[in-house]
Amino acid sequence: MPLTADRAKPAVPFGGNYRLIDFALSNLANAGFLKMVVLTQYKSHSLDRHISRTWRMSTLLGNYVTPVPAQQRMGKNWYLGSADAIFQSLNLINDEKPDYVVVIGADNIYRMDFSQMLDAHKASGASCTVAAIRQPLSLANQFGVIELDKNDKHRIGAFREKPNDAVGLADSPDEVLVSMGNYIFNADALVEAVRSDALDPDSAHDMGGNIVPNFVQKNDCAVHDFIDNHVPGSTERDKDYWRDVGTLDAYYDAHMDLISVHPVFNLYNHHWPVYGSPNIHPPAKFVHGGPGRVGQATDSFVSNGVVISGGQVSGSVISPGVNLHSWSQVSDSVLMDGVQVGRHAQIHRAIIDKNVIVPPRASIGLDPELDRKRGFFVTESGITVVGKDQLVV
Repeated sequence: MPLTADRAKPAVPFGGNYRLIDFALSNLANAGFLKMVVLTQYKSHSLDRHISRTWRMSTLLGNYVTPVPAQQRMGKNWYLGSADAIFQSLNLINDEKPDYVVVIGADNIYRMDFSQMLDAHKASGASCTVAAIRQPLSLANQFGVIELDKNDKHRIGAFREKPNDAVGLADSPDEVLVSMGNYIFNADALVEAVRSDALDPDSAHDMGGNIVPNFVQKNDCAVHDFIDNHVPGSTERDKDYWRDVGTLDAYYDAHMDLISVHPVFNLYNHHWPVYGSPNIHPPAKFVHGGPGRVGQATDSFVSNGVVISGGQVSGSVISPGVNLHSWSQVSDSVLMDGVQVGRHAQIHRAIIDKNVIVPPRASIGLDPELDRKRGFFVTESGITVVGKDQLVV
């Protein structure tokens, strides 16, 4: 919140031309997985609309990306958890009859070749494989930590939630493995697991909290170390980048990762593209170049359809349709589609959602206490967030 006041989290815009879900779907598409269903429930209209407008596959070849809303197929309940969402959607697996099912979250920023993970899953002989990323040992008590089997480094021996006594990896004592929330299952094993879970009244019906631990308990769960996943076009700087944008500060930081000279996450990897909305806007335009009135942007993303008319932008991500008027200043900020910035207005360290009108001489992000009094949300790190269509006085 407030970015999810009117939309599901995977539909939150990111990086100018994308939604969060585009990174998950692009990874699957680039890896050759072209039959995808998106299980939706809350505030899904903008997500459904984005998928229908953007994600078109070849019907001739039987490929698809299909949003599937909660349908109460198994009773009167909506989805009770991620495992229950799959249980209530077993008709999709029964209709398609796949050998393997890839289950991933829709709201993380990363590149991953799931075909490599599938190869590792097949080679392991396990019914379940969990993708894992390395994190500092000092942060182990903030994650679900994967401990490897003593006799097989590719199998999971234990899954521990936020332990205070975690032990580092054998090949890197200062690091631990934590789950990325991405899984591959043998289809028949997944069906059996979610059916059994649905009968357990004490279960939270969660993939990471219930289903995966059951496979681990049976010594039937492998691990795929993200560091072994090599995506074409990646560099040493961004090859194992993964950002969980679960907070506004993390969402803001992920944007800042895009715009450095040598970005921490490189959107310009043409060997593994991120697919987003078709761009129907004209090119960006910069006007006025006289003394004291220059339209310019530095160290920033500027999307198509943006007009910077005598304003200045630095260290920011500017989405399609934004208009900056003369003498306005935007720094270290994220502006979403259609934001209008009036003359002499100042925006600093802020996230401005769609269609917000910033009046002439208004300031946002310069005084956190004032921003709070005006009804804006301010994060722990001091980022001011203005919600969609919110009034700026």
